[in-house]
Amino acid sequence: MDPQHLIHMANRIGEFFQADPDRQAALEGIAGHLKRFWDPRMRREILRWVDEHEAEGLSPLVIDALRAHRKLIAPGEPSP
Repeated sequence: MDPQHLIHMANRIGEFFQADPDRQAALEGIAGHLKRFWDPRMRREILRWVDEHEAEGLSPLVIDALRAHRKLIAPGEPSP
């Protein structure tokens, strides 16, 4: 799985939610999207990237969403 492709996709999701004037809702929207539509392997890889590469390449909004809602996004957690 190409981390650069995942970074690009995550940033595109972040761009969509950037328009939300409620920052908390935007963070929840990003996390919810990743949980619902990304395969567990993809979510595991993007979280690994955050941990091992200091989230290099990810937008600040996406980084905040991943960090604030890590338990939701992490594979193995139940869906909301």
